[in-house]
Amino acid sequence: MAKNSTLRELLITKVKALYDIESEIIEALPKMAEGATDDELKEALDHHLEETEEQASRLENIFDLLGEEKDKLKVEAIRGLVKDGEWIMKNSEEGDARDLAIISAARYVEHYEMAGYMSAQELAEMLGDEGVSSLLEESLEEEQAADEKLSECATAIAERMSDDAEEEE
Repeated sequence: MAKNSTLRELLITKVKALYDIESEIIEALPKMAEGATDDELKEALDHHLEETEEQASRLENIFDLLGEEKDKLKVEAIRGLVKDGEWIMKNSEEGDARDLAIISAARYVEHYEMAGYMSAQELAEMLGDEGVSSLLEESLEEEQAADEKLSECATAIAERMSDDAEEEE
């Protein structure tokens, strides 16, 4: 049988990829929080780190439910997205503009994760595995909430920048 020729094999591949993605993000989020200056953004990134650690744990539970070894499938795309965030921090000055750039980089990651969780959740649903589907849905909802929080932070920072620019005129 060829690899990834069944829905179950596809689901396992997705879960392994998500496990790698979450592991990379667990390493990246503290650096992003450290590079941020806005307190609300720092808090959002710190909170999402806690959620991301829980999501990794949830994926470990999914491996158990599937009767599979906890294993990662190296995902180069997440490494590129993380490098983008690192580049932003190295090539921008501290302050609101950098914070907006950090948010932009983080939102790329969130949307990438959401796509991964959506497809994995759909596969679990197709397989009729409600336990796995429910766990994936929980992580998806957290990713969507994190994206919304980042959007709110960006709006607040952009409004502050706009107000500051008006005052300078």
